[in-house]
Amino acid sequence: MSSNTLPKLHNAMWPGLVGKGDGEGQEPPISLERMLELTAGAEVDGQKFDGIDYFLFLPHTDPNASDDELNEIADMIQGYGFAVGSLVAPVWGGTVGDTAMGDAEARGKFVEAVKMACRIAGVFNKHGVRKYGVIRIDSAEFGVEKWREDPKGNTAKIAETFREAGKIAADNGERLAVEGEICWAGHHSWKDTIDLLEAVGMPETVGFQADMAHTYLFLMGYNAPEYALLQPDYTEEEFYAAYEKMVDKLRPWTIDFHVAQNDGEVHGARSHDKTGKHCQADDPNGKLDIVKCAGYWLKDASSRGIQHLCWDGCMFPNATLESPGTWNAILDAMIKVRDAHGWT
Repeated sequence: MSSNTLPKLHNAMWPGLVGKGDGEGQEPPISLERMLELTAGAEVDGQKFDGIDYFLFLPHTDPNASDDELNEIADMIQGYGFAVGSLVAPVWGGTVGDTAMGDAEARGKFVEAVKMACRIAGVFNKHGVRKYGVIRIDSAEFGVEKWREDPKGNTAKIAETFREAGKIAADNGERLAVEGEICWAGHHSWKDTIDLLEAVGMPETVGFQADMAHTYLFLMGYNAPEYALLQPDYTEEEFYAAYEKMVDKLRPWTIDFHVAQNDGEVHGARSHDKTGKHCQADDPNGKLDIVKCAGYWLKDASSRGIQHLCWDGCMFPNATLESPGTWNAILDAMIKVRDAHGWT
């Protein structure tokens, strides 16, 4: 067993919410407390999860909750032995925010969502349940069709919105991590992500959140075939050459990291369509050697302020989420990542 104690190992709470609902064919959300119970039940050779990453919206959290209500939530999380790490700001239309490349009203809502997230982060920090982590954002512009009408102009709009949000984050001692995911306009490819982050120009405050499932699709050029680094039926040698090239470009910006698996397919539920399909850690169709691929992202991770890893099992069926074996396999994979690439 490795002596590495860092990075800490976190489970995400949003798989209990994303893609869930009361519409036709949808499964109901899983409560925060149940997600905490499932996470706390996982154990591999005496090791357990250290904490959780947390989505700041209903039904898990009212972003307008009072300090007392937030402290009660913090007490509950801490009662399971968990820390809170990164927080997901409710930047999307239908939550608090709206598209970062919209009109002044929409962009104002986006910035307001980040402001609310910073307030909640401050409550958790003061409580003591949170000592590390970032606030995650994306452009909240779903799909790339509208963005493609004026790529440079729309990227500039998103960058301006992110700068305003970044100023608020910096004033609150927080950093923002832009999620690399093919469904969000303006950072739907590895190249467009770099262009956007450079346009924002706040590397100390606004960085990148890498998810192994989503960034795999960057390689394949989904939603940006002009930036594909691999073609179907690639060899192992071609894969790792392309993977290293992509990660070398994005790693300097990476301040938050999701361990995940992907089978090469796109997947969606509700309005969350054409995005990376998260698979179970031990899925036989998984395209990624989780431990080896994580190592590319974790080079010098501590120098970028990364103190924890999170597993993202977004849009798993409820039966999968309710199975203890799911969480034990995930925890086992994360322990192996820390053993191989962690530090003390």
